[in-house]
Amino acid sequence: MKKNTLAFFALVGAFALTLTIPAFAHHSFAAEFDINKPVTLKGVVTKFEWSNPHIYVFVDVKDNKGKVTNWGIESASPGQLSRRGWKHDSLKIGDNIVADGFAAKDGSKLVGARNVTFSDGRKIFAGATGDGGPGDNGTN
Repeated sequence: MKKNTLAFFALVGAFALTLTIPAFAHHSFAAEFDINKPVTLKGVVTKFEWSNPHIYVFVDVKDNKGKVTNWGIESASPGQLSRRGWKHDSLKIGDNIVADGFAAKDGSKLVGARNVTFSDGRKIFAGATGDGGPGDNGTN
């Protein structure tokens, strides 16, 4: 009987551990983005991915010399953004937006968004709740 009880608790413990692994896999803001490298992107939406765990917006940004570079903007989850007024059809290809955020630590053309301003003037906090990044107050 004692062996069966120990085996049962070992199995329950192993199962509980597998439930926590996805939580460890999610990154904090500071793990991927550099708080010392603020970026403001003004561009035209080329792609919009509304899916978990983060939405991604891709924009063509023109520099001072007219060169166009495509940037990725990582934002919060669809659920968090929905509670702030975003919808899956809030952005369309060709829309102009302004995104304030921070550059990726790896030097890629990726920004961790904090605020996004839509072409109609609406400005929405776009950071993930609880990520520890600038502007995160821990609520949706």
